[in-house]
Amino acid sequence: MGGPASFRPKPGSIPESPGVYRFKDAEGRVIYVGKAKNLRQRLNSYFADFAGLHPRTQTMLTTAVDVHWTVVGTEVEALQLEYSWIKEYDPRFNVKYRDDKSYPYLAVTMGEEFPRVQVLRGAKRKGTRYFGPYSHAWAIRETVDLLLRVFPIRSCSAGVFKRAGQIGRPCLLGYIDKCSAPCVARVTAEEHRALADDFCDFMAGNTGRFMKRLEREMRQAAAEQEYEKAARLRDDIQALQRAMEKQAVVLGEGTDCDVVALAEDPLEAAVQVFYVRGGRIRGQRGWVVDKVEEVGPGELVEQFLLQMYGDATSEALPREVLVPALPSDAEAVTELLSEHRKARVEIRVPQRGDKKALLETVERNAVEALKQHKLKRASDLTTRSRALQEVADALDLDQAPLRIECYDVSHTQGTNVVASMVVFEDGLVRKSEYRRFSVRSTEGDVASIYEVISRRFKRYLEERSTTGELDVEAGADPETGAPPGIDGVDLETGAAPGIDPETGRPRKFAYPPNLVVVDGGPAQAAAAQRALDELGVDDVAVCGLAKRLEEVWLPGQDLPVILPRSSEALYLLQRVRDEAHRFAITYHRSKRSKSVKESALDEVPGLGPARRQALIKHFGSVNRLREATAAQICEVPGIGPATAETIVSALKGENP
Repeated sequence: MGGPASFRPKPGSIPESPGVYRFKDAEGRVIYVGKAKNLRQRLNSYFADFAGLHPRTQTMLTTAVDVHWTVVGTEVEALQLEYSWIKEYDPRFNVKYRDDKSYPYLAVTMGEEFPRVQVLRGAKRKGTRYFGPYSHAWAIRETVDLLLRVFPIRSCSAGVFKRAGQIGRPCLLGYIDKCSAPCVARVTAEEHRALADDFCDFMAGNTGRFMKRLEREMRQAAAEQEYEKAARLRDDIQALQRAMEKQAVVLGEGTDCDVVALAEDPLEAAVQVFYVRGGRIRGQRGWVVDKVEEVGPGELVEQFLLQMYGDATSEALPREVLVPALPSDAEAVTELLSEHRKARVEIRVPQRGDKKALLETVERNAVEALKQHKLKRASDLTTRSRALQEVADALDLDQAPLRIECYDVSHTQGTNVVASMVVFEDGLVRKSEYRRFSVRSTEGDVASIYEVISRRFKRYLEERSTTGELDVEAGADPETGAPPGIDGVDLETGAAPGIDPETGRPRKFAYPPNLVVVDGGPAQAAAAQRALDELGVDDVAVCGLAKRLEEVWLPGQDLPVILPRSSEALYLLQRVRDEAHRFAITYHRSKRSKSVKESALDEVPGLGPARRQALIKHFGSVNRLREATAAQICEVPGIGPATAETIVSALKGENP
């Protein structure tokens, strides 16, 4: 293969029309399908600046050996053809959404002579009405059990139904009035179908007419002194109310919408959808996607909507879809969905009110789903072992890095500079070993990394000397006089290395890592290596993980190590880096909040919180107060001449 230049189309050969293109590999397999408003402009972007493309796109181009395109009339046709080809060819470089689990639906088989209500999973069947999805199958069974009192439709299997008809006796549900027993002709097929239609109407949100009808019948039965019938109808009403209570009311009645939210990182994204019908949440579903190409929220939303609604029936599409970001081709997607629904579909980003609040709730669910997905992957022992071995192979380490330490620096424009150290042992977090640093250097992230690594490993060497692990001249520490160790045990205390003999707990920096990861590129990795070299630590590997392109940098190397985007090694390093970033941000916010609360006024004697607040409210800031005279300060209620003079002196740095 000669690379992208070998199959680049001739200048002027690509039309400027909307269309769909396919990249193929050497075996003729379609590896990527894309659409474009202007085919020439889009395809030229792949070949104009190969070095400037995202690494995943570069991989796709180096795998491909040919590109073909098909011209269409409109952008909507391009969307339809793109979806059809993605479904047909399943290209490896296209984003694919997969369920994070198999969700159960409440299904009514309206295509049968005697419709049946049941729990179904997997692909949807023709002629069946679906409601949900639900988080758990037991939630469906509870709902069905309540509704069968009022809508006693068949829920038995085909075998049970046939046997009951043969012996002329219904099953238990027929005897307790939770089935109308069409198997023994208690009701006709038309009457049973009417019950099934009412069941579906109730589940679709048309609840009002059933409640009113039952209440009317209950009052009539009571008026005619048919108290047993009235009591049964009362119980039916309560059953419907309980079924309705299981579905939370979130929006106004008559609101039909799907609420879509995303949570993403550079490698994966989680999507959550809440289905709202009649103002109530009727179901919830989640997907997880590997981001094979570099895409933004709008493109993720567009691809998700196409895959979610591409094969959906017109009844399954809502009047409104609430999304976190508009699709990149919003008008075309709206038109396509409207064609599927045979009525207008609105795609909106809510800005305020209940819909905005609901979208935030769905987004929190997406964040939690992504977190749980990552934890599930991380908890698997085989996966963790493979990840550690892949890291060792990629970085050319002698053994798998069973202890990894990652460092990140956080600050606000050079102020309140802090750093974090997080520890992963055997691929899992070790939060008791986390440490945080208040950085003294103000010369940038590189200097901060150098300082933090130096401080951490100085402490490590000091503690090794204290425990006798370092032989200094005659074997004893010249400053502390600590004896040397034999077989890792202190001769004087009997304590193992790294254990404080007084508390029995591990010393703070006693254990060295196999691998140090710093958040950053080649400059940060070089700074960390320089700190280790100056301290004489030569048995700890160093690498940097650059966030923008997820490149792994080794000290002294001109080119980064590019790990496969689907590799467990990259996933582990990314998780370590993200945890260090989270820990650093948390400490930085805490320190910044504390510094904001402290001001020059805190040191003024006799000035309490109420008068400090009054001064800030009057002048607007400490800087303006510093420029004010004693007479101007006296204008603030509660501030006298003596206090004003004290404040002026304190703010000028004089001893009040």
